[in-house]
Amino acid sequence: MPGASLGEVIAALDARYDPALAEDWDAVGLVCGDPEETVRSVLFAVDPTTAVVDEAIESGVDLLVTHHPLLLTPVHGVPASDPKGRLVHRLVRAGIALFVAHTNADRAADHGVNDALAAAVGLVDPAPLETAPAPLTDTLVVFAPVAHADRLVDALSEAGAGTIGEYTRCVWQTTGTASFIPGDESHPAVGSQGNLERVTEIRLEMVVPRGRRADVLRALHAWHPYEDPGYAFFENSATPSRAGLGRVGELTSTLTLREFAERVAEVLPATASGVRVAGDPERLVQTVAVCGGSGGSLLGAAAAAGADVLLTSDLKHHPVSEAGESAGPALCEVTHYASEWPWLPVAADLLHRDLGARVQVAVSACRTDPWTWHVGSRDRSTEAVHLHRADSSAD
Repeated sequence: MPGASLGEVIAALDARYDPALAEDWDAVGLVCGDPEETVRSVLFAVDPTTAVVDEAIESGVDLLVTHHPLLLTPVHGVPASDPKGRLVHRLVRAGIALFVAHTNADRAADHGVNDALAAAVGLVDPAPLETAPAPLTDTLVVFAPVAHADRLVDALSEAGAGTIGEYTRCVWQTTGTASFIPGDESHPAVGSQGNLERVTEIRLEMVVPRGRRADVLRALHAWHPYEDPGYAFFENSATPSRAGLGRVGELTSTLTLREFAERVAEVLPATASGVRVAGDPERLVQTVAVCGGSGGSLLGAAAAAGADVLLTSDLKHHPVSEAGESAGPALCEVTHYASEWPWLPVAADLLHRDLGARVQVAVSACRTDPWTWHVGSRDRSTEAVHLHRADSSAD
């Protein structure tokens, strides 16, 4: 299998999960690894735990992609005596790179964590609950000799240019004649010093996310045959985007809240705590809001969107209690891990589609939910009544 460079894989992931969408406090991107090294196999997981690193090493993969960061809080070193540092050392010794797509994958316009969760529970045409600002883009215009145009477009595309929605390597091309006179100190790829040259060139235009401009420029200078290529960037106007937190959509048929919770339990990974529900089991559910991970902050947005239920994780006691007293949506809570797991096969399949057969992809078999078992509560209401009566008779 020929493989792809780690830099190419990162460019493909960043094109789908723009780092500019990540929260300011987040830590996304490459944690360890050499962008020049070859990647032939990639493993996707929710968490970079010891068990997942064990699996990556045993499987012999070249890259581990996780949703949650290993080093979310600032560190001053990664000694092997530290649990997280130990994982970094193990990965480096095994030649495995680690890459993180976290809140940028949560807020992605398509194929992100929330689209995957919405699809898993059967929502139709889901829309963001909280829209993110439209990503800023520019248009790169560059002129190149006809014979070099295709390879240059390939290099610019691999660096992040030319992605529009579901389409990659998007480029507008027009052909014309360029003329120039190389100077005495020049080293022309075409023509000779002091002589007027006329060359058939192609004008290339490609959309570039503003956060990828530096990467695209590096590729341009690396692959363009001219020592001083002619190019320019033009700012694009902001366009509406589907990027944002959460999703809200419709079920294909109305369910009771009990039936919806049973569907959630069926399609998401089994966990020790299962699915917790706040609301009338017989309440009818048609409009559903979802948010992978901690989505309690979107309860107001879900209510404003007319959702009958909000499916999310990490809900706090008081908001749930207050929601039960209001006319807002019912609540379904699953573990953080379970709500984000559906993204793994989606992201893996997307990377395979973008890079083709050069790279093998797989989803971790490890369940990384930190809650591993529970003890059921015994209903002691009857016992309490009996105790009360015994105390009264003793009087």
